[in-house]
This record gives sequence, structure tokens and C-alpha cells, in this order.
Amino acid sequence: MRWLKTYAEKCVNCGECMKVCSTTYFKKDDPKLARIKVTEKDGKQHLNACNQCGTCIAVCPTEALYRDKNGVVQVDKKKCTSCLMCVGFCPTLSMFFEASVQTEPFKCIACGLCAKKCPAGALELVNE
Repeated sequence: MRWLKTYAEKCVNCGECMKVCSTTYFKKDDPKLARIKVTEKDGKQHLNACNQCGTCIAVCPTEALYRDKNGVVQVDKKKCTSCLMCVGFCPTLSMFFEASVQTEPFKCIACGLCAKKCPAGALELVNE
């Protein structure tokens, strides 16, 4: 299974991961459109990206969520009805929705672009 491993202790909160993600998938430099979120709480960084647990697959009433050949959870836009069950049931709060740009929820698909751009080594694409 492929997934994005995070090392919050290495994060310098530069935002490069969110920038490359949002510009790649939405053609905008906008952190709310990134599939990875970096926030700060009590002076510490928190990195949030889908760990590919699959909880969302089990709750999707239209079977729009599935695992690809790499074990990555994907959204089939043709089957998705935007009920947002996946967003509500995601145990890591890693399924996102932004109605202003698309009708389907979105999440990290472990493409690794953010890991390549991270200057601090806080992200790693893992295949297990």
C-alpha cells in the first residue's frame, strides 16, 4: 500500500506542500484546496494527510470510493453523489470538500509531489 508518511517534528510550516498540491490539482495556490493540511497548535506543527485506512470506503452508499492497484483510496467522480458521508466519517479528518471548486470530496492520493517539494524532509512517500 502506498501512503504519505508525515514527520511533524521536521516541519517548518513553509507551506510548500500545500502550494504544490493545490496548484497541481486545482491550478490555484490556496491552502484550503490542498489535499494535505499543515496547521500549528501550541507552537507545534500538525500535518494531516490521508493514511489510506479505508474507513470512507465502507460508508460510501454509492461505492464511489475504492482502492487502486497501489492500495490508495480513490474517488470515482462518476459515482459520487456528494453526500459527504466519507467526509463525516473520516477518522483522521483527511477527506475534504470545497463546494466552490468541485462537487466531489477530495483527499491525498499519495502522489508524492509534496514530499519532493518539502525542504525539511517532513514528508515521505511510503510503499508497504
